[in-house]
Amino acid sequence: MQYSTTPDRSGTDNSIIRQRAVIFTCMLHYMKHTIIFLSAWVLCPLANAQTQQVSFVQHTNTQTTDVLIGGKLFTSFLYSGQLEKPVLSPIIAANGSTVTRGFPLAPRNGERTDHPHHVGLWFNYENVNGLDFWNNSYNIPAANKAKYGWIRNVQLEKVQNGKTGILSYHANWENQAGKVLLQEQTRLIFSGTASSRTIDRITTLTARQDTVYFKDIKDGLLGIRVATELEMPSDKEAEFTDSTGKRSKHAATGNGANGNYLSSAGKQGNDVWGTRGNWCMLSAVKDGQPVSIAIIDHPKNPGYPTYWHARDYGLFAANPLGQYIFSNGKEQLGLTLSPGQSVTFRFRVVITSGQTITAKDLDKAAVAFAK
Repeated sequence: MQYSTTPDRSGTDNSIIRQRAVIFTCMLHYMKHTIIFLSAWVLCPLANAQTQQVSFVQHTNTQTTDVLIGGKLFTSFLYSGQLEKPVLSPIIAANGSTVTRGFPLAPRNGERTDHPHHVGLWFNYENVNGLDFWNNSYNIPAANKAKYGWIRNVQLEKVQNGKTGILSYHANWENQAGKVLLQEQTRLIFSGTASSRTIDRITTLTARQDTVYFKDIKDGLLGIRVATELEMPSDKEAEFTDSTGKRSKHAATGNGANGNYLSSAGKQGNDVWGTRGNWCMLSAVKDGQPVSIAIIDHPKNPGYPTYWHARDYGLFAANPLGQYIFSNGKEQLGLTLSPGQSVTFRFRVVITSGQTITAKDLDKAAVAFAK
């Protein structure tokens, strides 16, 4: 694995029809349901909370695995070959509030309809040997698809119930022709209490036949697209859906957005974007209760502490690889893998509801995660 030290100066087709079929299947599925350190760490307000049982329900016909905590749906792992990447969607807090946007899989009234590649919680990157994995979606015209990458051939390896539930899989990062650039091995570890839900993601990427270069770029690496209430308030014009699915453009004023970012560096709101921190939290009031989503970086990750690609319209992402962009050319990571070489990323995502989480709580959680 190498790190560069010099700046880099450098429509509608059959696939859309297939994609819409997958989206319809996912919508029906949602309607139907209307080693790592987890036991060693707790957020301060949750210190006496009892861990709930995690269980899984697999639906092989739709390539969907539901994750239940305390018998309630927390999220679903979606890995259909018709999707451009595997995702966790929707994500539901312990109090029942959905914290992710529904569009494009299950649009809800009043939601933004931008960036159709922002689906639930996902992991990919904008420039891997020149291929754009991040922005690929059903909305890309067939003539342009060769410029994009897919994460395909997802194979579940382990699904284990318990106080901490484990779902592990492997997949391929491929070009349009099916050539494999990277092999992905991912373990998702789930846990929860009466007021919290936690996901640990450990992903190892291994270069296959070619050297693989991750260009320092803006869009990556671990991303979540949040529900309207968790967006920051805005009066900018945007495109939204109504209760019938019709789209229209109007100002976002009065849409219920009340979110705010806070990072470990003490940055808030839009000032978080393009800054480093070992954790970042997005919090709001939804369904009358406080909710928050925190992403915690790990010291062993390349580029630690990560840069935050945190947008007011609801994209919340950790990107440790885009240093040249976020530092305005003062830094560059230039992550490069030779054939057979691997890199591992570790992130923790904590969703809380019904209580207020402080910076001190997250500082303690980050220390525990780093052990």
